[in-house]
Amino acid sequence: MWHLRAEPVQKPIVSPRPPRILIVDDDLALRELVRFALHRAGFATTEAADGRAALTRFAAEGADLVVLDVMLPELDGVEVCRALRRTSAVPILFLSSCAEEVDRIVGLEIGGDDYMAKPFSPRELVARIRAVLRRPAFPEAALVHGRLHLDLDTLRATWDGMPVALTATELGVLRVLLSRPGKVYSREELMDRAYGTDRILSDRTIDSHVRGLRAKFATLGAAPIETLPSFGYRLGPCT
Repeated sequence: MWHLRAEPVQKPIVSPRPPRILIVDDDLALRELVRFALHRAGFATTEAADGRAALTRFAAEGADLVVLDVMLPELDGVEVCRALRRTSAVPILFLSSCAEEVDRIVGLEIGGDDYMAKPFSPRELVARIRAVLRRPAFPEAALVHGRLHLDLDTLRATWDGMPVALTATELGVLRVLLSRPGKVYSREELMDRAYGTDRILSDRTIDSHVRGLRAKFATLGAAPIETLPSFGYRLGPCT
């Protein structure tokens, strides 16, 4: 007698969704250049040609990262960044023809995670995007110190239960400080652990992110980060 053996059902292989990048620039040729480079690197893209369209597109479709030009019609990149930061910690990489250091610092302090001046190398842009999107895995679900709480599953920070809207890079800096409260981190060590990249960054870059963190906590009457001149930063008692 023949017996039919039931074969196990093979589940279809589901490929992970590629990260979606929202490209915001009024220059069609530049958008095409960035789109081509990102598609070759395995990213999905969506686009907007002005600031208001960018906010509409983000609200409708979301994005894993926004490549944002500074000089835009309708609503400039600075205002777009501020609007996004009211509701989202999506990573933002600024593109600008303004290469002055002060412009870079302002871009980072209002909530940007990185900054590239035009003209730029598409390969470097892809590398920067990958570095910003890189997320280390954490065994803990949350980091708590005094009145400061960081949920690593939802990437939300709170002070006394009050939410603090942070950028992806600011969250990285805060995570490092919270991982060992009281430890003094040099600027180099803090940059290395928070950014997770071999890219060389200036001291002013990490200083601008720390200033951004302090300003946001100051609105709640909090001052969790302490500076040790000539040494670096540490997380205070948070009481």
